[in-house]
Amino acid sequence: MTAYSDDLLRSILTKTRRIAVVGVSANPVRPSYYVARYLNLKGYDVVPVNPGHAGEVLFGQKVVASLSEIDGPVDMVDIFRRSEAVPPVVDEALAAFPDLQTIWMQIGVEHEAATQKAQARGVTVIQNRCPKIEYQRLFGELRMGGFNTGLISSKL
Repeated sequence: MTAYSDDLLRSILTKTRRIAVVGVSANPVRPSYYVARYLNLKGYDVVPVNPGHAGEVLFGQKVVASLSEIDGPVDMVDIFRRSEAVPPVVDEALAAFPDLQTIWMQIGVEHEAATQKAQARGVTVIQNRCPKIEYQRLFGELRMGGFNTGLISSKL
């Protein structure tokens, strides 16, 4: 897993307000659904992006087919697509959002050439991480089997 400082991740999650989630599912058991829902519940303005669900409503927002259909700026694009699908998503994000701050690729998603292209434009790129997991970890919401101290008794 790529190493990112906690300060960087905390800064991104603190400054970000509006997130486009590319590849979001309408199925509540899919990770893309519950991550987007979680982020929405944490106060982020989540814009769901999926051509297969365009026009539907998720998290109080109309699903759009593509990033270019989003009105207004987006701070972060969160990508729930296979690694090979990343380059066109990054290209569209860079074209649609001149002030884009972050491209976030979910666990298992990485693309070095797309990362370099975005970074050359001044966009921070996070690969192979989940913003929900990082939010929970950094802001003290992770629970380990009912223990919140992180200590596990050897008598268990």
